[in-house]
Amino acid sequence: MAVAGPTGIVNQTFTNFDTNETTGDVRSNQQETVTKGLFAGNTGSLTTMFTSSNLTTTQKTYYQEIYSTGDPGANPNSKVECSFAYGHFAGSGSVDTTGNLNNDTPSRAIYKQYAQVLLGPTDTKFSFNSIDSDSCYFLNFNRTRMREKLDEGNFELTLGQLSGSLGSGLVTSLNNNHTSSVVRLKGKDLYVQVIDDSSANAATVGPSGKVYNLVSGSIDGGVQIYNPTSPRYYGLFYPQVGVAVLDATMLDKQGPTGSRVYADSTWTGGLNFSTTTGSQVQGDNAMKLFASLSGSHKLVPSSRTGGIQARSSEQVKSSYYFVRVKNGQYNYSNNPSFVSGSAGALRYTTFINDPQTYITTIGLYNDRNDLLAVAKLSQPLLKSFTREALIRVKLDF
Repeated sequence: MAVAGPTGIVNQTFTNFDTNETTGDVRSNQQETVTKGLFAGNTGSLTTMFTSSNLTTTQKTYYQEIYSTGDPGANPNSKVECSFAYGHFAGSGSVDTTGNLNNDTPSRAIYKQYAQVLLGPTDTKFSFNSIDSDSCYFLNFNRTRMREKLDEGNFELTLGQLSGSLGSGLVTSLNNNHTSSVVRLKGKDLYVQVIDDSSANAATVGPSGKVYNLVSGSIDGGVQIYNPTSPRYYGLFYPQVGVAVLDATMLDKQGPTGSRVYADSTWTGGLNFSTTTGSQVQGDNAMKLFASLSGSHKLVPSSRTGGIQARSSEQVKSSYYFVRVKNGQYNYSNNPSFVSGSAGALRYTTFINDPQTYITTIGLYNDRNDLLAVAKLSQPLLKSFTREALIRVKLDF
């Protein structure tokens, strides 16, 4: 492989790289981790959320699409970020509208679908802290945004406590009632933040890759797991497939009565979700998760973010080419403006002993002089007999 630049010494157009991996000019297959904010604009937080009016009524019985920049029905440039869904092992909390005899309700289909993707072949139920759960909420993040995986250690959900009442005309005993979209938060400071436990524990490995627990804690101001010797378990985190699973049983427990969740000694960790689990009742439970997450940024103090915080992560392999331009090289140019007349004399006599050129582009060629890649400098680099240059070219793949 060779590098091309302005012609220096007569007939010099290419310089060969020394490809010795120890002492040469090339360092290949260097691996590094690159992370970016997961959401639109490469931001790491999602605090403003919108559902989609483009979904059909049938689609909404299965999931809700979440957008960051408005309802796509009104704004065609809206960016989809993730989807929320509710699943129940036995199909409770939703209605089979197709007449199937196998009770294949939307909640049952959701639970079985995620179990098939995330669990082992002999495992049929999600387990949280070794306790099986029939009732789960699922967050599925946009695959095109997460690149290779979600970045463990940079994931946080802020869940607001729900009021336990869905408004006028709906009873407060919710297990057999439609959630609707009027579910609301109980009040300021009543929230819990949930993070993965990768900072304290190694991942277990399943069919879908690494698995971490979701526990109470925060990444605001540094990763901190609340009560790490006896954490509160809220779910499971699958970074390599971009899915978080929340235990509805935990979320359904009684919410705190104090002004701050961690200061309430009577609190068992719940957020008063009252998930609809009645038979043949279309519960619309995904809207409870939406209400809890989308409004949580209004509940937290200014030192905290709220909503969802997440970053994408990918392993990038790079090769580095060190272009060494010595003082006697590339001081002349093939550009026609460098010479004049039919004999090709230097346009300026001062160039005879003190030529000056500017390096703007580096071309990487193979042994057949085929151009393979081009690197542009951020600004022209002056070159003369008294100046040398070392330019590092990085190729990512």
